[in-house]
Amino acid sequence: MTTYLARPLTPAVLRELRTGDDAGRPLRPFTDDEGDAPLRCCLRRSTPGERIALVSYAPLRRWAAETGADPGAYDEQGPVFIHADDCPGPTGTALPFTSAHRTVRRYSADGRILGGRLVEDTTGFEPAFAEAFADPEVALVHVRAVEFGCFLYEVRRPH
Repeated sequence: MTTYLARPLTPAVLRELRTGDDAGRPLRPFTDDEGDAPLRCCLRRSTPGERIALVSYAPLRRWAAETGADPGAYDEQGPVFIHADDCPGPTGTALPFTSAHRTVRRYSADGRILGGRLVEDTTGFEPAFAEAFADPEVALVHVRAVEFGCFLYEVRRPH
């Protein structure tokens, strides 16, 4: 059985975003009074009292810079929550943020969207990833929130 791993934002990317986000804005940290923000640095929900920030992040652009792809018009940026200060990263291997409707958007090695799938419950993620990676053209998938379209995490083709 294949294990699919959610990829958090790397420490290097987090350092960059804490200096200036992908839209060129400076970090604007705040104390999260309510909690429940989906943190992309450690792939968990925030708790009340944590210092977090909402930053603009371009996941496909950063992946393309790493791989040499050119996503063209598919390059987009959007809001993500991160800890305002260093954090230890994810503590488990379970897929995060599975309690609501999500889309699994497929991308080719050159950064083009190849389609997607709506996942309506927690049991649908593994089959959606298996279906996506059964297509040899799919290099990675993005899991996104349906309500706002926000990027939650990336899963790359298993080796």
